[in-house]
Amino acid sequence: MFDHFAWATIILALTLLTVSPGVDTLLVLRNASKGGHIDGWLTAFGICMGLFVHASISAAGLSAILLGSATLFAALKLAGASYLIWLGIQSLRAARRSEFDVPDAPRTSRSVPAWTSFREGLLSNVLNPKPIIFYMAFMPQFIDPEHSAALQSLFIAGLHFTIAMIFLGTLASAIEFARSWLQRPRVRSTIDGTTGALLLGFGAHLLLTSADTDQ
Repeated sequence: MFDHFAWATIILALTLLTVSPGVDTLLVLRNASKGGHIDGWLTAFGICMGLFVHASISAAGLSAILLGSATLFAALKLAGASYLIWLGIQSLRAARRSEFDVPDAPRTSRSVPAWTSFREGLLSNVLNPKPIIFYMAFMPQFIDPEHSAALQSLFIAGLHFTIAMIFLGTLASAIEFARSWLQRPRVRSTIDGTTGALLLGFGAHLLLTSADTDQ
């Protein structure tokens, strides 16, 4: 389906997109530090499942509609910005609570339900305009019109899924080794506070970009 150059280009582009710091990395780090590698992996799985949503939208041509309509695209960015701001506020509230934790208090092995970690990862990816723009610009370069665009898009999304799960899953597992240190109230408070501030920053940036689009 793809020649050697196309394979190399696809894998390189997907890898660079995956390892570039962003909301996905922040969420995996935050959830893995709080609930362990299982929470981190579930967050990563939700993020990666969102890639198939973007691939399907791109193949269906809905991305072109979103990018062609300033109103619809601004609405998408507004939804994504609001969600990131909400996550940021939750992290800041968690940082505040951590300040009053007893250092040696016993902790359960999980801090949040499995569905919560998966949902946070899925929504953060689906509501993020960045993957839509990337897939819309990236996919047409490698789609063969003589074959099913949907199958080819989903195949590329499958490659992206594999690369992202390896990277984010490894990151979540690596956090597990330092989890006892990360569970200290002062450290947790610092991580949650920093993550909350960054998420608020990402959300505010999207919000301002959305406002510029409306003008």
